Amino acid sequence: MSHEKTPRVVTGENIGQVDATKVPRFAGITTFALLPQIHEVSKADVAIVGVPFDAGVSYRSGARFGPSHVREASRLLRPFNPATQTSPFGIQQVVDAGDFPANPFDIEDAINSIHRSYDELSERVDNIVTIGGDHTITLPILRSLFAKHGPISVVHFDAHLDTWDSYFGADYTHGTTFRRASEEGLLDPEGCMHIGIRGSLYGAKDLTDDKAIGFQVFSSIEFQDLGVVEAIKKMKARVDKRPVYISVDIDVLDPAHAPGTGTPEAGGLTSRELLSVIRATAGMNIIGADIVEVAPAYDFAQITGVAASHVMFELISAIAPKNR
Repeated sequence: MSHEKTPRVVTGENIGQVDATKVPRFAGITTFALLPQIHEVSKADVAIVGVPFDAGVSYRSGARFGPSHVREASRLLRPFNPATQTSPFGIQQVVDAGDFPANPFDIEDAINSIHRSYDELSERVDNIVTIGGDHTITLPILRSLFAKHGPISVVHFDAHLDTWDSYFGADYTHGTTFRRASEEGLLDPEGCMHIGIRGSLYGAKDLTDDKAIGFQVFSSIEFQDLGVVEAIKKMKARVDKRPVYISVDIDVLDPAHAPGTGTPEAGGLTSRELLSVIRATAGMNIIGADIVEVAPAYDFAQITGVAASHVMFELISAIAPKNR
């Protein structure tokens, strides 16, 4: 392992973050949480990868800059998670695998290249946590995971359903991801759930179409009325022991907590509420996760980037071996 030149926290055989007692957190290369790059270790358990692609957006663009923004905001993350009593970077080898290149001018070509890149990275690590990019990127990831795990349960945190059919005749966009995934047979219709849905729709048919695909909805209004505990209870009952993919669109948060996104909707979750539900995924059969739709041009004082980096930290903690 090539870590001699950079002072790092070492736990057993695992190489962790840059040692913040020897190098200031604001110095050096900006990997996620100042973790080693994948080429610096001989073996990795979890990889963080960026997908700087946003050609599938229907409103405000800019999520292509999400991976770098979330990495920059993650510099302050420390190695121990007191909420879960977990050292997620110490009990598993976590690395930053850089970014997948994706064609910004051809959506279907980008989807295919993301699929190939995910397949290749999956051969080197057990689990991948992805930073988008817009929500289009989740489709090729699900294609890759389906080949290994079969039909997948998806817990989808979002203001929007993302089960629409098409936009302007385009079948592949950030709002059609889970419609296409369902049509391709990638999803387990008995184990999929949306959390945080809210805002205006094109019509009541949006909800009936979504239900037919197999998603159970726990809306933002239900979250307000029933609370975190009920959201967690319903999520666990829905997923049970199925292989589950967790997809977090940062606009599930209220714009007060995540202004830096492309399609903000009032009345969303707080950061504290979202983190509480994400922590409760510990113990589930998590096969992958993503955080998408961070658009830094609309962010202020890194509010959105900080929220996204903490969601990533909780996801990595939930994946840790003691929680499997």
